[in-house]
Amino acid sequence: MSQVPRPSQLTACPACREPLDPADNFCGGCGADLSAAPPALPDEGPADYRLALPDPGARTAVRAPLAPPAPPGDGPLRPAWPPGADASAGPGAPDPRTGAVLGVPPQAGHAAPGPPAGPDTARPAAGGTGRSCGSCRSGMIDKDGYCEHCGHAQPRERDHMEHELPGVAAVSDRGLRHHRNEDAYAVSAIALADGAPATVAVVSDGVSSATRPDEASAAACAAARELLVTALPQGDDPRQVTHDAIMRAAEAVNALAAPARGPLQHDPHRHENAPACTIVTAVVTGDLLTVGWVGDSRAYWVPEDRSTQPARLTEDDSWAAQMVAAGLLSEAEAYADERAHAITGWLGADAYEVEPHTASFHPDRKGVVIVCTDGLWNYAESAELMAEVTPPDARTRPLECARQLLAHALDGGGHDNVTVAVLPFPLAPEGAGSA
Repeated sequence: MSQVPRPSQLTACPACREPLDPADNFCGGCGADLSAAPPALPDEGPADYRLALPDPGARTAVRAPLAPPAPPGDGPLRPAWPPGADASAGPGAPDPRTGAVLGVPPQAGHAAPGPPAGPDTARPAAGGTGRSCGSCRSGMIDKDGYCEHCGHAQPRERDHMEHELPGVAAVSDRGLRHHRNEDAYAVSAIALADGAPATVAVVSDGVSSATRPDEASAAACAAARELLVTALPQGDDPRQVTHDAIMRAAEAVNALAAPARGPLQHDPHRHENAPACTIVTAVVTGDLLTVGWVGDSRAYWVPEDRSTQPARLTEDDSWAAQMVAAGLLSEAEAYADERAHAITGWLGADAYEVEPHTASFHPDRKGVVIVCTDGLWNYAESAELMAEVTPPDARTRPLECARQLLAHALDGGGHDNVTVAVLPFPLAPEGAGSA
């Protein structure tokens, strides 16, 4: 393919801001055609980044340098679930943006339709996937997930995922502004030692300013879920198990850190950060609800009777939360500040000592637990707002509830990845042993 001249001042992709080399015709991050030089997207607003506060008196937010996104591989990172376990993110659901089914390669003889083959039609190259492009319908998709004709990146399996089990459902979506989904989740329905049902949900948000945040969130969910579904049936205390599961997740994320390397290719003054993420977990066992977290992913309680008070069950590890707790700013003032989402706790090799937060509750009425990343709660921050956008039949239709909450975030702008898990409380007896 001949090189198409571009404006010499184009040093970053106008669509996703990925650094560019002078010879690039297409963006390596999102696949945008650089010869057309499309205008940059509107400002995405503050991204997740980490805030180091070694001194309690320190008040300056320090944004960690942005690392280039990892190139797409042959498919999304799949956590290794324990043998026989029944859970995790399930790809293949309709994309709420287009209605198209993502993450399911066409079966043999059912490739996406395209123009008849001719002298100007791209044909599969050695090492290609044999699938035609969903954008131009004439090019073939190479092994890295890009069209060989127009260069567009194809939808990835993690762009939209959803799963439903007895007593829990979850949905995760790339959103409308990001070029990949850096969130992850894992859900399980298990039986305790006495045969009673229990449900588990783990949600994680990769820190965008770190390298490989999508791998960090996937590793954290896989590790936390594995410990939860192993220890809970043995009769261990749910709160202690939750603490141990988050510590196991931290170890899994730490293991992703690569040895120190030289400067990044596009910027000799920039180095990679260790993979990092936030995490929040929820466990429903009998009449007990247990949550755990590190970072700013949240859990909410929404009662079925909306005349009673909803509640936020977690407290952010963030600059804004620290300002409010110290009495220096009101909640409205703190979250209006550009430093509001700077997190002060995370999982990752460069984190300070990880100390998971855990809490247990005995709700005295029916309701649902909403476990989510800030891609959702940015559009329904208070418990009252979250209850307002939660459908009234959420307890009996948790998957539809998760889908509606996703739609609310997308309708609000979809500036970030969106992940939400919904756990009805109390559990129906038929959920026992469903795993």
